[in-house]
Amino acid sequence: MKTYQVYQVDSFTREKFTGNPAGVVLNADGLSEKQMLAIARELNNSETAFIFSPDASDHDLKIRYFTPTTEVPVCGHATIAAHFVRATVNQIASSMISHKIGIGILPVEIIKEDQGYLIVMTQGKIEFSEPIVGQEKKDIVAALGLTQEDLDQRCPIQIVSTGHSKVMIGINSRKKLDSLVPDMASLSKLSALIGCNGYFVFTLDTQMPDVLTHGRMFAPAIGIVEDPVTGNANGPLGAYLIKHDLVKHNHRSFSFKGEQGTAIGRSGIVEVQVKMKDGEPVEVKIGGRAVILFQTTIEL
Repeated sequence: MKTYQVYQVDSFTREKFTGNPAGVVLNADGLSEKQMLAIARELNNSETAFIFSPDASDHDLKIRYFTPTTEVPVCGHATIAAHFVRATVNQIASSMISHKIGIGILPVEIIKEDQGYLIVMTQGKIEFSEPIVGQEKKDIVAALGLTQEDLDQRCPIQIVSTGHSKVMIGINSRKKLDSLVPDMASLSKLSALIGCNGYFVFTLDTQMPDVLTHGRMFAPAIGIVEDPVTGNANGPLGAYLIKHDLVKHNHRSFSFKGEQGTAIGRSGIVEVQVKMKDGEPVEVKIGGRAVILFQTTIEL
C-alpha cells in the first residue's frame, strides 16, 4: 500500500469555486493506468493531472492527464493546477523547468507572486486545418443552436491545435454566447466525422476591461458537456486571431486575456501570449493562477 497526495484545485482564478476545477495527484509514481482512470472518475473533474518523477535527464518531471473516461495528451488548466500545487507545497522560487507530457517536452515558467504563483506553460506546435465548409459547417452551426446570422463572418470555422485540437467558431454577440444550449448528441456524432472533440465558441464582443475575448467550450464526445475555462482552446484562439488578421499587433508578439465560464458560474481568465515570425504565429504560451480547495490522501 502507498499513500498518494490528492488535491482539488480551481485553475485560472484566485477565487474558490470559480475557474476550472482539476484534480492533482502530486506523487503518482506507482499508479497504473487503471488506477489513474479510477481516481479521475472518482474526482469527476474534466481532467486530473498525475505528476511523476522524470524518466530521463532531459526533463524535470512527467505529467499524465485523465478525464473521467480517457487519457488525453495535454490539458491547460490541469497543467496550471499541477505546477501550482507542486510550487506551493514545495515553496518553489521563481524558476523555469521542463515537463514531459503527451505532446513532448516543453518549458514551464513558475513566477512567485505576493499571493501565490503565476504558471506560464508553452503549448505545442501550432496546426491549422482547412476551414470547415459545406454540410459539415451547417451541421456544426445547427448543433450549437446557432444560425448563419449569428456567425462572425470574419471568422472561418476551423480546427486549430497547439497539442489538443479545438474547433474555433466565432460569433457576433456575447448575449448569444451566454444563451447557447447545444445539442450534445449531435456534437458527439460530428466529432467522429471531423476528427475533433472540442467546440470553442467565442466572441470579440467583450464586456470586461482588459479582456479581449469571451468563450465557451463543449466536448461531449469525451465526457465534457461544458469545460469552464480551457487553456487548450484559448491558446489556439490566440494563433487563430493572428492568422485571420482579427487583431492589431507589432508582427513580433501579441498578448491578451480571454474570459470563459460566466454562463455556468465559473468565470476564469487565461493569459495568452503569441510569438510571431514574419507576422505568422509560431509559438503560444498560456498563463494562469490557481487556488487549492482541499487536500486528501488515498491508499492504494
